[in-house]
Amino acid sequence: MGSDDLAHPIVMYVPGLLPKPEPGVHREALLRCLLAGLRRIDDAVADSIAATQGGFDIISWTYDFYREHRDIGIDVQAIDDVIDQPAASQRDIAEAGSWKRRLSRWIYSLGDRLPFLIPHIASERTELHLRDLHRYVADDNGIAEHTRRMLKIPLQAAEKGRHPILLIGHSMGSVIAYDTLWELSHAGDGRVIVDLFLTMGSPLGQRYMQRRIRGSGLTGRDRYPNNIRRWKNFSAVGDMTAIDPWLQNDFGEMLELGLLESFEDAELYNYFYLDGALNVHAEYGYLINEKIARTVAEWWRGHDPLMSTGR
Repeated sequence: MGSDDLAHPIVMYVPGLLPKPEPGVHREALLRCLLAGLRRIDDAVADSIAATQGGFDIISWTYDFYREHRDIGIDVQAIDDVIDQPAASQRDIAEAGSWKRRLSRWIYSLGDRLPFLIPHIASERTELHLRDLHRYVADDNGIAEHTRRMLKIPLQAAEKGRHPILLIGHSMGSVIAYDTLWELSHAGDGRVIVDLFLTMGSPLGQRYMQRRIRGSGLTGRDRYPNNIRRWKNFSAVGDMTAIDPWLQNDFGEMLELGLLESFEDAELYNYFYLDGALNVHAEYGYLINEKIARTVAEWWRGHDPLMSTGR
């Protein structure tokens, strides 16, 4: 296939739990953060993504799950602030790595290993997350199957159109993406290749999650998706959802089996503040981070036919 036949790349984004703003507004806010991060290192890629119709797509699954949208007005000032801040400050770094957060991570890790402790250590917010997670895992009223179908449709359309795919999963979105890719690999739903799977703040390192993701009861090649070329996992320091921030030790067998060309774990600092409190799990803070921006920029340059051919 010649360069003139290459389709433009697509960055596809799957958000995590909790209600999100109306899809168009949510996409605009996410893209604004991603482009702001990109402009700090590669203006040309930022311009290319901004100008490419369908170059950045989001899977807006949360309304069907919660039947409500989040008011974007709650986040507008915080988004403006994180865009205006060029990098994590010493205060942000100290707060993210504080002894209180380290202690909380240890307690949550203990709960992951000893589930009977969870009712005694979980906060109200954690209990809400667990409730929503249980609903997905149990596929209540087919909600999990419906959610995965919402991702399968654009993935299959991108594959049919021969678009290179960078699939980003934030938080629970990484689980939904992983499960979807497993089903596309093994359940006869059609062949799709994801060139780069980028996970952010993922709970896939949790034992609880690993026992419940698609393929968990199988062995060898049947256990994993076989449609990912490269996997990069990023976790923010202090992120309690990614209580085990290193996924390669859990999914490294995919490399041994030849299912992946590469797997990389990396940490970063998320300096997003909401109402004066540091939220190191926030999707906006992840997307604007320099390490995410560099990963996206390098990938886009390698797959945009206009950039890769120098035209």
